[in-house]
Amino acid sequence: MDLAELHALLTPESLRLLDSLAPVDSTADVAAAVTRLRREGHSPDLVSAVVGQARLRQRAQVKFGQFAARMLFTRAGLEQATRLSVAAAHAGRFRDAGVESVADLGCGIGGDALGMAGLGLRVEAVDADEVTAAIAAFNLAPFGDQVSVRQGTAEASDLSSTDAVWLDPARRTAGHGETSRTRPEDWSPSLEWAFDLAGRVPTGIKLGPGLDRGLIPDGLEAQWVSADGSTIELVLWSGRLAREGVRRAALVLRGSGPDGARAHELTAAADAPDEPVRELGAFLHEPDGAVIRARLIGDVARSLQAGMLDEHIAYLTSDAALTSPFVSSFRVLDELPTGTKELSRALRDRGVGTLEIKKRGVDVDPAAYRAALKLRGPESATLFLTRVGSRRRAILAERV
Repeated sequence: MDLAELHALLTPESLRLLDSLAPVDSTADVAAAVTRLRREGHSPDLVSAVVGQARLRQRAQVKFGQFAARMLFTRAGLEQATRLSVAAAHAGRFRDAGVESVADLGCGIGGDALGMAGLGLRVEAVDADEVTAAIAAFNLAPFGDQVSVRQGTAEASDLSSTDAVWLDPARRTAGHGETSRTRPEDWSPSLEWAFDLAGRVPTGIKLGPGLDRGLIPDGLEAQWVSADGSTIELVLWSGRLAREGVRRAALVLRGSGPDGARAHELTAAADAPDEPVRELGAFLHEPDGAVIRARLIGDVARSLQAGMLDEHIAYLTSDAALTSPFVSSFRVLDELPTGTKELSRALRDRGVGTLEIKKRGVDVDPAAYRAALKLRGPESATLFLTRVGSRRRAILAERV
């Protein structure tokens, strides 16, 4: 989004028009809305801006629920925005540490600031991009003087009136046409600057979950977060925001809609040692991605009386019928041949027509593999394709 499109949106007429539109879910909905608005005499630029926002609002319901209906977005800003349930977890960390005011540096469209303000914290939100800062100001306007938003850089921000800092380093372009976290050397602010600040001020730093662990400074708490099975971020906490004795944490959120989530957390002072490899048992367990990233698989294995299926593969196996919020558990049905012809015959004999395929340690395209099996039948199952030592394994299972 550029300034011209933003100015076109930020008028009473445009906002009323946007609010009047029916949900825009599909390409057909877009075409119908554009046709109607053009027939009513609205300019092409205004129609494009309004219909584009209507579609973004519909997509944003996954992250912001009912609040999406009064917010504005950029495409990249929505993609990178923290969903409200996760933002509430971040805000809770600040509140529980006795923080009253937070500087949100790199606030984007205001997702985390919404969570903080919703818990009563004062927020000073800053973004380097003029368009993005204006959108954040619009989205945060209902909180009045509790939240201030300005355009500026993290590095130039005056932090003297805030208790703590929230940072979201990323590569940014004008209007948030692109926002990514894949190359730390391109980020603004830089990691070096962020880590230096974290050494002086209580700070939370939101990063991609795949960050090279060798870059994490000693003394910071590293918390990997997953929501509904997807590992979405790594947060580094410093000062009073870091919990005593905790250096590794896996926060697993389930049912993480805008109205809240069930939270489960595993914490440790260091990486957990793995359990030994054992033979395939009655159950197979797939650890949550946050647990894998935090290297706390061993702690989960011990809670399940489980062992590793292979020392290099993140699958656990056990005979005990125990479950955990930190794994997806499956009852093992059979071990099948790995060749597609033999496997296809075995699955047809069982009437399996719907097959979920999970893989680790093998180079397989699940969609192509599934098509080659020519499945038919009323039953459903899960197939694990993996490797134990040098041997490929195909394990048929059902979810517990």
